[in-house]
Amino acid sequence: MTDMEKSTVKRLKFLPGLFRLEDVEKLTPHPATFLSRALKNGLIHRLMRGHYVNSFLYDFPRVETVGCFLRPPAYISGEWALNYHGVSLQAPVVCTVITLGQAVGTCRDISYQGVTIEFSKISPHLFSGFFRADDFYMATPEKALLDTLYLRRCIPAEDELELDNINIEALNDMATKYPPSVVRRLDLYRKRF
Repeated sequence: MTDMEKSTVKRLKFLPGLFRLEDVEKLTPHPATFLSRALKNGLIHRLMRGHYVNSFLYDFPRVETVGCFLRPPAYISGEWALNYHGVSLQAPVVCTVITLGQAVGTCRDISYQGVTIEFSKISPHLFSGFFRADDFYMATPEKALLDTLYLRRCIPAEDELELDNINIEALNDMATKYPPSVVRRLDLYRKRF
């Protein structure tokens, strides 16, 4: 290992598993050179511009962790959260990240570990109903159901839902914050609870 490679590895020890360009700027006077060398040597992986995984020292983080890291404040919802809670039996290939940020839409999706991470903006008064799970935020099953109706206008594979774990009172309470169109769509599913 050359002295330059040793220097790069030494600096990587000061970076967390997920880091931003701003973190590197605190460590070295030449962040672009450092990042270029580390990328070339396979020590780090670029998620998107200015966001990296310190894959040399840490394992690749979970999809949920990456999604929440890229667009804070954020939480995981939709079909991904429904599957996480055992409500949906379908294994999703898209992880929906709900954020207050403006950088959303199909053109902002990223691919990570074989999964598409999509970002959706939600109104600040609807930004609730989630909890901390490990190092990311996850929607409750009730919130995930409402977010899916809000964003998708339907629930994919609805005939395969396990609705026994849905708290009806919490669902009804959360539904009052959503537009009337979401409540009408929810009424179609209420017979199954």
